[in-house]
Amino acid sequence: MKAPFAGLDTLATNDWWNRANNPIINLKVSRDSVIAFGIYTVSNNTLKLGAQFFPLYPDEPRDVRLEIKRNDTWEILQTTKINELGWSAVFKITDWDTTKDYRYRLRHGKSASYEGTVRKDPIDKKEIVLAALSCNSNKDRGMREKYVNNINHQDPDLMFFAGDQSYDHTEHTAAWLKFGLQFRETFRHRPCITIPDDHDIGQGNLWGENGKISLTKGGSDGGYTYHPEYVKMVERCQTAHLPDPFDATPIQQGIGVYYTNLSLGNVDFAILEDRKFKSGPEGKIPQQGPRPDHIINPEYNPGSIDLPGLKLLGDRQLQFLDQWRQKNTGSLKAVLSQTGFCGGAHVHGKATNRLHADLDSNGWPQTGRRKALELIKKANAVHIAGDQHLATVIQHGIDDYRDGPWAFIVPAIVNDYYSRWWWPEDEKAGTDPNTNTTLPWTGDYLDGFDNKISLMSYANPDNTSQGAGYGLIRFNTQQKTVTFECWPRDVEVDQPTAKQFEGWPYTVSLN
Repeated sequence: MKAPFAGLDTLATNDWWNRANNPIINLKVSRDSVIAFGIYTVSNNTLKLGAQFFPLYPDEPRDVRLEIKRNDTWEILQTTKINELGWSAVFKITDWDTTKDYRYRLRHGKSASYEGTVRKDPIDKKEIVLAALSCNSNKDRGMREKYVNNINHQDPDLMFFAGDQSYDHTEHTAAWLKFGLQFRETFRHRPCITIPDDHDIGQGNLWGENGKISLTKGGSDGGYTYHPEYVKMVERCQTAHLPDPFDATPIQQGIGVYYTNLSLGNVDFAILEDRKFKSGPEGKIPQQGPRPDHIINPEYNPGSIDLPGLKLLGDRQLQFLDQWRQKNTGSLKAVLSQTGFCGGAHVHGKATNRLHADLDSNGWPQTGRRKALELIKKANAVHIAGDQHLATVIQHGIDDYRDGPWAFIVPAIVNDYYSRWWWPEDEKAGTDPNTNTTLPWTGDYLDGFDNKISLMSYANPDNTSQGAGYGLIRFNTQQKTVTFECWPRDVEVDQPTAKQFEGWPYTVSLN
């Protein structure tokens, strides 16, 4: 199959076997190892399982078999085709038995196989645990053994990768395979949510604007830079195993959507697409800095950029949130997305680069932020995301301080290339600071958009892990509390001396 795009995914398309060795990953694996990993979710008695392959040679079969083990015997459940763009396949099994664990096996040809476990629904557990990670920079191409060992020791019920699994912008398949080899032992035996962010689809920033074509370097005019089939390939590899979308109607250029919900135990997760419908700033608002998306003028009027017609989540996702909040009202609820609903960092990239406001964050447009937070609050949900390279715990304000939902932005997996700092310019604590931590700058603040936020914890990159790590979220379904844990990259959690970042754990009540 000839790729429909040029200069993209070159390592895994067309006559890929003629390519020279690359710095990302060896694609010419032994033929009994062509199945790189499986990844799955189960929700509403439906199993969705993705199979990710290394590139196949022209004479190799293009189908993959899914088997499960019953009474010590492997049974074929389904056979499906492998898509040569991205080399992935997806299985969908309805009426799945969620009351017990099942061993599964993916088979290809005569010798290739991959095994894992589909876990039973932990409906009887009092505490559901989610591990959350994002920003897997290619500045460190090593394996992630410590992350894997720590997470498996803590044994969460569900994995969540919030975006930027790939930073090799034009070579997603190779980078996605690398990510899979780094982290597959965290999701071989448990369900996993992965959602792509801007770097995954090849852009430094993304304002999707309903799928239009971006014509500006950096994408600040809104839309997608690269060929729609490349974007669709990325989303297919990373999201086809999620529950079916709430509304599968494609956006412009035929690009799909994946926003949906997943119920696990007594917790209901809404999965959003922060960027897909968001308006781009260029040409729409007065520019306040050297880039259309960076505001460096602290004297500007925040109302001047909150203009009618600007979108954040978009009408379709707001409708989804409104319906989701009214269902499963007895469950604890969480919203999962790429980034935070405020400007939660003052310094970007290096210590001398202070931004007053960053339009890449979901703090803008402010009216769109308000609409989203009102629905998340009505759902009595917490928000969990990544992207910011700066771990924070924030309670949002909508009309007043502390009247909105709680949010936990988890740290970057690798954080030594573009760090961020929470560092108020006056170096003063806000009103009503968090007295349970030695962190100096907590309490009530206005962000660069005049959004009210109450900052309770933050992990600046002034530590041995450089602020890198992951989040662990514990949902106590009986006490109706959620505990945010934040673990540095360099700790070993099974050691008695292991400590979280200063300011964590942090527990909030949803009663």
